[in-house]
Amino acid sequence: MIPARVAVPVAVLIVLAAALAAWFLTRGGPVRPATFRGEPTSAMYAAIDSRQSDAAPLTTEEVFPPATAKLGELTRGAAEQLDDCADALAGPEAAGCSQALRATYTGPAVNGQFVIFNLPDGRAADALVSALGKEGFLEQAVAFDTARSWAQARALGHYVTVSWVGPAAEGARVDLTQSQVALDTLARVVQSRVLKAI
Repeated sequence: MIPARVAVPVAVLIVLAAALAAWFLTRGGPVRPATFRGEPTSAMYAAIDSRQSDAAPLTTEEVFPPATAKLGELTRGAAEQLDDCADALAGPEAAGCSQALRATYTGPAVNGQFVIFNLPDGRAADALVSALGKEGFLEQAVAFDTARSWAQARALGHYVTVSWVGPAAEGARVDLTQSQVALDTLARVVQSRVLKAI
């Protein structure tokens, strides 16, 4: 039988261990959007299904030109090319990824980020979209309420674009539709690559 003076500290340790485990399970891992939509590539992007047919690297000027400094109510903050694609990811792997370009946007009620990954082919792009739908997600580069956030990942030939938006204020209930659509217009850069490859 455990003496009372020992049983109390043991009980406290058990409660603390359970609380710590719960924190790691709910808060310690990568954050994910509350709503996620993923799309595989399609025949529309067959001309750039491989990096071999679209070899020129993307540039920040190409993906984030001056005209995209403001998208609706969103204003661009940082725009960068990451040295390692893994720096943009929190869990998933992007096999063969050669580039990740990212920009953050802020607004009065909504903040968000857009990332484009340069993968070797459409199969690798589809695999990344699939992984984003179930394990980890992106590194969050701008503050917003992830518990109420929306994200869309699309494989477009050998590219993957991800637009992710959420309320700027924790717990705020705001319509994210227009901001999500505005950020997703940045994926048009891929259409210009298709036209060049045809």
